[in-house]
Amino acid sequence: MIYKKAFSFIKRDLILATSYKFEFFLRLFFMFFSILTFYFVAKLIGGAGVQYLEPYGGDYFSFVLIGIAFSGYLMTALRGFSESIRGEQMMGTLEAMLVTPTNTSTIITLSSLWSFIFTSFRVLVYLLIGVFLLGVDMSDANLFAAMVILILTIICFSSIGIISASFIMILKRGDPINMLFMSTSELFGGVFFPIAVLPGWLQTVSHILPITYSLSGMRHALLQGYSLHALAPDIIALAVFSVVLVPLGLLAFKYGVKKAKVDGTLIQY
Repeated sequence: MIYKKAFSFIKRDLILATSYKFEFFLRLFFMFFSILTFYFVAKLIGGAGVQYLEPYGGDYFSFVLIGIAFSGYLMTALRGFSESIRGEQMMGTLEAMLVTPTNTSTIITLSSLWSFIFTSFRVLVYLLIGVFLLGVDMSDANLFAAMVILILTIICFSSIGIISASFIMILKRGDPINMLFMSTSELFGGVFFPIAVLPGWLQTVSHILPITYSLSGMRHALLQGYSLHALAPDIIALAVFSVVLVPLGLLAFKYGVKKAKVDGTLIQY
């Protein structure tokens, strides 16, 4: 039964996405330009900062390619759930969905499936372009370890996204979770540069962000082929974040729905 519901949500969102064909292909086109930008930036940097990049293989372009590819999951989580809620509110279908026998957690999960599927497609395109066109070496990649980290990453980021959607339910605008995690993760999460570049006291901020462990583990798994044992610190950190954030996200969303119903603003946006 759940598979049929999941397929229905994916089919609906796929039809909506591909109905705007020009916008769909334009996204793919600009992805390539984004990759090229960092490729030439890496050429400019050359061997500068190699001491910071050495734990990840020493190549800046490979480092930043993983960063911009997989940080997309955080952006999708923060925007996907809230945009899905906003879209259902605008179409007037949110209230109808929430009174069906399907529980709340299933609804919010299925409503964002397409966003994560498309993000996974984008990540694959990023990596394929990097490997086959721009010389990124992933010959030693530990794909199983990377998949474990990816699953934990999606769970962590999705939980944050659900909390963000909860604020949208109540505040409608000005979501503080979205703004907080988007800005801090790009600066302190190691997306564009190793966190070792930061002063010691700022690295403390990096260590309380899930994206730091996600990108570190993914780089070591894909670029250097680290084993699960070697990746244990990052995997354990992501697992702890998941255990804390999943129930927190679901509780926050249930509270947001309840508060919006009491206020009579469930379908307002």
